Order: sequence, then structure tokens, then C-alpha cells
Amino acid sequence: MAGVGLIGVLPALLFLFYLVIAGLILYALILFIRLARRGIEALDIYLRDKRGR
Repeated sequence: MAGVGLIGVLPALLFLFYLVIAGLILYALILFIRLARRGIEALDIYLRDKRGR
């Protein structure tokens, strides 16, 4: 009997695991981009304040 038991369920579990990992990577990428944008804005404000003095 092929596809019965743990051997049959394992590919589905691995596929779900890969989907979860891909979702976490995408979420981390979005957070990193938001952090980088805030850092650039903070640097712009810092440089603008330094030039104004």
C-alpha cells in the first residue's frame, strides 16, 4: 500500500513547512524594507539638522 502512514503524509507536511518558511521570509523582508526606509529618513533628518547649524 503506497501512500499510507507517515510516508504518505510526509510530502504534504514538508510542503506546508516550505509554505510557512516562505511566508516568514516574505514577512521578514517587508519588515527589513520598512526598517531601512525609517533609517534613511532618520539619516536625512540628522544630516539636515547638521547642515542647518
